[in-house]
Amino acid sequence: MTMAERDYTVIIHPNAPEGGGGFVTLAPDLPGCMSNGETREEAARNASDTIRAWIDEAIHLGRAVPAPTQHVA
Repeated sequence: MTMAERDYTVIIHPNAPEGGGGFVTLAPDLPGCMSNGETREEAARNASDTIRAWIDEAIHLGRAVPAPTQHVA
């Protein structure tokens, strides 16, 4: 995972059993950037790949890549 990918917030939440179980991820700064995995760890790894693919495709299409939202802890 590159530094840019780590800067994006990723929300991980359980998927309902009727939806297949596992976990779903969402990168709120990147519209439509979602992923999933059987475990939280797998979902987080998949989110990294999805963010990278989202950014690559946006650049390929000549679209702007939103900056990560800065969160204060």
